[in-house]
Amino acid sequence: MSFPSTIQAVTIPKTGGLEVIEKTSLPFPQQKPDEVIVKIVYGGVNTIDTYFRKGLYPVKSFPQVVGVEASGIIVALPTDEIILNDKWYQLRKYKIGGKVAVNGLGAFAEYVSYPWKSVFPMPDELSLEVAAGTLSHALTVVTTMTESYDVKKDDIIFIHTVAGGLGLLFTAYAKSRGATVIGTTSTPEKAELAKSYGADHVILYTQEDTVKRTLEITNGEGVHAVFDGVGKDTFLADFDILRRKGTLVAIGNASGPPGPISPLKLSAKNLKLLRPRQALISTSLIARVPNRLFSMGNYITTPEEAHHYSQEVSNALKSGLFKIRICSVYPFTAEGVQEAQREITTPGGKLAGKILIKIADA
Repeated sequence: MSFPSTIQAVTIPKTGGLEVIEKTSLPFPQQKPDEVIVKIVYGGVNTIDTYFRKGLYPVKSFPQVVGVEASGIIVALPTDEIILNDKWYQLRKYKIGGKVAVNGLGAFAEYVSYPWKSVFPMPDELSLEVAAGTLSHALTVVTTMTESYDVKKDDIIFIHTVAGGLGLLFTAYAKSRGATVIGTTSTPEKAELAKSYGADHVILYTQEDTVKRTLEITNGEGVHAVFDGVGKDTFLADFDILRRKGTLVAIGNASGPPGPISPLKLSAKNLKLLRPRQALISTSLIARVPNRLFSMGNYITTPEEAHHYSQEVSNALKSGLFKIRICSVYPFTAEGVQEAQREITTPGGKLAGKILIKIADA
């Protein structure tokens, strides 16, 4: 197959506000022997995109292609015979023309070349729209609700922004394990959406006191675990809604990173605090693979872990447990990506599901 000499991509020339996002022409990506070339069709927008743009997470050099998640079609396979004969590679059953989702900084481009470990085959019956909105959120859910806090039958779980794309999947997965789910959202319409995914109690944080209402629901005991992707605005209150020996899983910084706390903050109720690494890799790997971040995090590092959790996601999709709700699709322009990032970070906004960028036709 012949490829173009240049591609279009959405990039940032430096860190800063939304105005630094631009669309540029770049050379066609050079394929390394262990890499898969993918023609990208849809990009999935995530809050972490804004962290890179603002400089909260490091970028090695500029211009940097934005986006950490996308879906598309395989157009070239690795050339390294050792890779092609690897057991874990063969288990993924890659094929030219196969549908895949990719994970790694630099996804919002017409073509990408990623290491095979960051390219996940998707079921043939799954649309590329849904595939683009699946990988980051679904893998975050199945790993953190197993490894950060292992959600069990009769647990009471608290989920911030329960009607967002991540919150809806957290809700469905927790319910599948027999837990009771309490969540927060901003409007009655979003509350109804969250309840349709199984949420038992939805608190309108714009109208109710979240801590007071949670303690009422739990008869003063609090919850077993909190999954908090909001960050600064909700972090300290999380300690008040946790029960003795509860666990706080801090999974994001949508409102900004929380301030430092003393370990003594945990001692009043013998609490546990985790900040799992989801879409970042070590600085040594950043240096070895410039301009890219190729990992779903420390819970998916070995081939065995990647296979186990990707199969868990695939099964959840096939069974209908994970229903990916697409709430907005923006064009493949600088303005489109700016609007998408504005929507995903607007407190109390219309966001209720996953935001996509339409990059190309299949």
